[in-house]
Amino acid sequence: MSNLNLTDKLETLVEHRDRLALVTTKSLFEDDSDRFGQFSRRLGNVLFDFSKNKVDRLAFEALVQTAVDLDVEEKRDRMFAGEVINVTEGRAVLHTALRRPAEGSVLAGGADVMPQVRQVLESLKSFSESVRSGDYTVTGGPVTDVVNIGIGGSDLGPRMVTHALRPYHDGPRLHFVSNVDGADLSDTVKQLSPETTLFIVASKSFTTLETMTNAHSARSWLESKVGDSAHQHFVALSTNLEATREFGIPDERTFGFWDWVGGRCSVWSAIGLSVMMAIGSSRFEEFLSGAYEADEHFRTAPLGENIPAIMALLGVWHRNVCACRTYAILPYDNRMQDFPGWLQQLDMESNGKSVATDGKPVVLDTAPVVFGEPGTNGQHAFYQLIHQGTEIVPCDFLVAARGHEATLDYHHRLLASNCFAQSEALMTGRSLEDADGDPHRVFEGDRPSNTFLYEKLDPGTLGMLMALYEHKIFVQGALWNINSFDQWGVELGKELAYSIEGMIDAGDPSQANNGSTRGLLEAFQALRSD
Repeated sequence: MSNLNLTDKLETLVEHRDRLALVTTKSLFEDDSDRFGQFSRRLGNVLFDFSKNKVDRLAFEALVQTAVDLDVEEKRDRMFAGEVINVTEGRAVLHTALRRPAEGSVLAGGADVMPQVRQVLESLKSFSESVRSGDYTVTGGPVTDVVNIGIGGSDLGPRMVTHALRPYHDGPRLHFVSNVDGADLSDTVKQLSPETTLFIVASKSFTTLETMTNAHSARSWLESKVGDSAHQHFVALSTNLEATREFGIPDERTFGFWDWVGGRCSVWSAIGLSVMMAIGSSRFEEFLSGAYEADEHFRTAPLGENIPAIMALLGVWHRNVCACRTYAILPYDNRMQDFPGWLQQLDMESNGKSVATDGKPVVLDTAPVVFGEPGTNGQHAFYQLIHQGTEIVPCDFLVAARGHEATLDYHHRLLASNCFAQSEALMTGRSLEDADGDPHRVFEGDRPSNTFLYEKLDPGTLGMLMALYEHKIFVQGALWNINSFDQWGVELGKELAYSIEGMIDAGDPSQANNGSTRGLLEAFQALRSD
């Protein structure tokens, strides 16, 4: 294993950046007629174009060599081998096993996890299909609506996938509740018939504050409507059987997963039950298969041909070499409206770290601030800053060659035209001369972007895209020498919330830890009493 770290490689990369400052990305295309071919990669029907980044062959080779020198391949192989790479929690990281075909084995702690994985998947399929077919009934008969109650990875993943794959829905209607704000649950149940609604309570520990608060309130609502049969309306996704039984959910309607499944990568597990109910088990298998194809590509492709590795290296180039602090994710698909939020958690919760795996402070910036919105809406919101703002914002564009609405194909051609035009405008810009001497209409250009182009957003393609981004985040964590699979940063606020809740319940803010919190609690109480 190399003793090098990213700072040891930074000087060489900065030299390439300074050398390229003398040219434009547009001129790199003019000098190389095959630049698109050299700086794009394909996996299945997915094309990844990274030619609009201000990187030439020499800089790209230096980036790839950086990944080689920092043992990315070895760290990748340790993950797939089931070694304990989540060092702060003492866990393996094996979400890839969840989308692996039945044949073959995957070891964790010396034991093959695949028999359990397939057993749980088959149980999920059986229950899901019984709900979809109407064989499983609740108070009022077959289930018409399913509400997934979760938060974080237990919400963002299934919510995003379910919305993105809406054209494939042929099961019950899906709804999602995550926020402890009572408005979330209240607004959701107003749409529902309690007699035919099924709730999925998704919490590995079955103690998550927001999830369990919503679950208990949902149960109270159901009991007030259907009485003692309310227990038929609940399913648990959890490993805490004692707690699920106490809540009233029997073991046959409780589906577990393992400590080597992190929340951010849990939609492939039992947490994906809501997705399966919406699109069916066979299409869920297509979703898993697309991710598995990305897994095999990441596991076997040389780093210079490896799409997730290239994505990660370009991210490091922008973050650490070019000092870009933000990153925009821009899906040109209205049903992908939740994709930026899903990626925010995947990126910022995984790599928003300031401590290295050895416990020492990191010396380089880690995760950027991630934001985004579907095109073309975002063009009329924040693209102004991306084009003419004072900081460069690297972008990822995602677009399908074909939409699902065949009778509205003209709309899709307009959508794709806007996607390609935006990335071109970011790269080429507009000179003062071309702007007729008006400085307000000048675009400096040289603003980097990647584009994912695929035939259609189907379950397999979505699974592939998600897995590629998962592996990108892993590689960046490996390059920064941080643990991408813990999230201790969310703990302190949770701990403080419990104590502050006690002060609110007691009506006594005097025990607050500081004057600001005490003042806020006093004002809060005064406003409530008024």
